Amino acid sequence: MRTFWRILLAAGALVVVSALGFVGWIVFGPGPTDFAGRDRVALSDYKLADPTGVPASLKDASLIDRGRYLIRAADCEACHTAIGGQPFAGGRAFVLPFGTIYSTNITPDKDTGIGQYTDSHFLAAVHRGVRRDGAPLYPAMPFASYTYLTDADTLAIKAYLFSLAPINAPAIPNTFAFPFDQRWAMGVWAMMFNADRRFEPHANQTAEWNRGAYLVEALAHCGECHTPRNLFQALDNRQKFAGAVTGGWRAYNITSDRTSGVGDWTEQALAHYLATGHAEGRGTAAGPMGEAVDLSLGHLTSEDIAAMVAYLRTVPPIANPNLPAPKPSDAIAAQAPGASGHPLGEQIYAEACASCHGWTGKSPISGLATIAGARSVNDPSGVNVAQVILFGGGRRPGEAGMAMPSFGEGYSDAEIAAAANYVTARFGAEGSRLTPENVASLRLTR
Repeated sequence: MRTFWRILLAAGALVVVSALGFVGWIVFGPGPTDFAGRDRVALSDYKLADPTGVPASLKDASLIDRGRYLIRAADCEACHTAIGGQPFAGGRAFVLPFGTIYSTNITPDKDTGIGQYTDSHFLAAVHRGVRRDGAPLYPAMPFASYTYLTDADTLAIKAYLFSLAPINAPAIPNTFAFPFDQRWAMGVWAMMFNADRRFEPHANQTAEWNRGAYLVEALAHCGECHTPRNLFQALDNRQKFAGAVTGGWRAYNITSDRTSGVGDWTEQALAHYLATGHAEGRGTAAGPMGEAVDLSLGHLTSEDIAAMVAYLRTVPPIANPNLPAPKPSDAIAAQAPGASGHPLGEQIYAEACASCHGWTGKSPISGLATIAGARSVNDPSGVNVAQVILFGGGRRPGEAGMAMPSFGEGYSDAEIAAAANYVTARFGAEGSRLTPENVASLRLTR
């Protein structure tokens, strides 16, 4: 009997040790730039040009003007503005599997915004995810990425926000179910997954590379959408930039993998996509990426865009087997009408889509409407195609009046599923299998 209890105790200890080891493996995962080595140094010890702050052309600008540039680079407006609402007044809904969270008012209103935030309050919120009353913020606010912002840049952003007109916009209560409504638990999450340290350049990398790292990792926080999350919903940098689903949209693989990532993009194409939301033969940004271009990346200098590209090109490739290579254009052109096996989808495409997108996927009216080669139509999930059909696409710079309209009001869930399945089957490498129920779920993300 004594032997039995010893065996049971040993087995229990093994389970506990294994569980702790597993949790430790998750918690102590690599940081965002660890793939480049561990040669980080304090910013004050870096010998080349300071990679933080604003571009050289704005070094002599006022604090508010520097803050304006930095807040655009940080893409704050997209999240803190409700659809059709006033900029930075909050109220944007983010539908999550366990409830809906609403962004907060960050105008300088003293009652409903951040008007009573001191510098130390603001730094605590941005770097540590702690609001003025001491309560932890939910990591929908990407403080685990913003923690790498320097104090100077963070306070420049505050100066810009405080230059805005205050807007009285009370917070909308979140609708989380238990246990996700326990805000105190977010403090535990932050202790495990927020590094709470400022940006440290890599001594053996160029100033341009480090500038790109600061922009991509801290300000633009690209990983928040493009990096998969672990069991605790923190970024899993072991799969850095391998792609993820965020807010009902698929943020694609942006590693240097040549098939499923951006490894076969030229530097010029990648830079043009970041700056304008379009790359010839690669597709046009829509959804959250379209917003990121319109409100953030499209306002950056060409030097900063080039720095981002230089950094992204060094991210190790991760192959995503769920994202096949695009279908060759000659295979699209050779496909006979009716061959896709989606008659309803083909009918809808003929009446609503073909005039802009063409039957070969090459638009007869604008390169922005060319869908052949686009990652979204070569994604067998069909998620982004359905989202664009439902809600439309943003208007890209340089094409006055050109925008993908929304068809969500005019077509049923079954019709939109059929159209998306047809588009991916005809123009993509593998057709999607969306159901009306899938489309109904996507409607709820807006």
